[in-house]
Formats: sequence, structure tokens, C-alpha cells
Amino acid sequence: MRPCTRETTRSPARCSSTSLRTCWSGAGPAGPTRCSPEDFQRIYHHPQAVNREAAIEPPATRQPGPAGMYATAQWLRAAFSGLRWEVHHAVAHDDLVALHVTMSGRHTGDFVTYQPGTATADAAMPPTGKPFAVTQTHWFRTRDGMITEHWANRDDLAMARQAGWVPPSPGFLLRAAIAKRRAQKRPA
Repeated sequence: MRPCTRETTRSPARCSSTSLRTCWSGAGPAGPTRCSPEDFQRIYHHPQAVNREAAIEPPATRQPGPAGMYATAQWLRAAFSGLRWEVHHAVAHDDLVALHVTMSGRHTGDFVTYQPGTATADAAMPPTGKPFAVTQTHWFRTRDGMITEHWANRDDLAMARQAGWVPPSPGFLLRAAIAKRRAQKRPA
């Protein structure tokens, strides 16, 4: 694998696109949640682009192409303010691009997950107002300079600890039950 540099990001075959790096780096918009729908169209405009992480996200995130990817960004934006992805490493090999990042932000809205493949709320974490910073790797498959697939490895336990979800206090458990009921009453 070759690391992405300014020269290699100009070549779609090497690093998918400059827009990918811009949307994910701290130098540009604060990660993919700050990209506009037009940015998603440019980066993920392959109509069959798939987010392999969307099974427990809201139903709108599971559609292929830019609309599904943008729905994921909106879902994250609703739960976490000040989201930022600091890119530590970016490497590319053939049609595969990997980013090692630190995601940081503050938990300021309900974070709702769904039973896999359904619109049924599975869990809802009420806002704690606490900041977090966790490492992740994001993997992208590309074709003709367009992203066609995304999946990730995240440190969800570290995020849960920093956001104040675990260990849960009795008050947090009550607020989580209320947040889940609220999520179940809203359309996904």
C-alpha cells in the first residue's frame, strides 16, 4: 500500500479523490458530517455505493448511493455536535483506500440505533453533553474514482465510556428508556 500524498490524491485510482480527503480531514470541512449534499454527490455519486455500517442506522441510511451516505452523516450530526475526524494515515492499494482517524465531538442529541434492517428503535442514548475522542479506521472500495463501498472499525466501548453511557447510572438508564420511547414514537 502507498500512503496518500498531495500527488497521489490527484489520481482517482490511488486515493479515490481529493474530495474524500478534504471531507474527512481536519483541514477541510469537519469530517463527512459537514459535507454538503453536493459533496456527497461528488464523492459517493456511484449509484450503487453501499455503506456496510448502515444495518443498525435509520432506514434512510441503508439506501445505496449518495443519499444513503448523506443520511448517515445527518444521523450522526443529530446526536453529536462539533464532530471532527482528524486523519492520521491514508493509504491506498488498487481499489482500496483506508483512513486511520480520530473522531471527536460532544454528545448533545439522542443517539438512536435500530434493530438490524428494521425501522424499530433498538437503543437510544440520551445526550450527556460529554466530549469524546476515539480512533477508527474507515475502508473504502473505489471504481473509476468513485467510492462504491464503505465499512469501518470503531472503538465503540471507548466512545461509550467517554460519552458517559457506561457504566450507566440509574438516572442515565431512566433517561435512556425515555429516549427510546421517544424514538419509537417518531418515524425513523
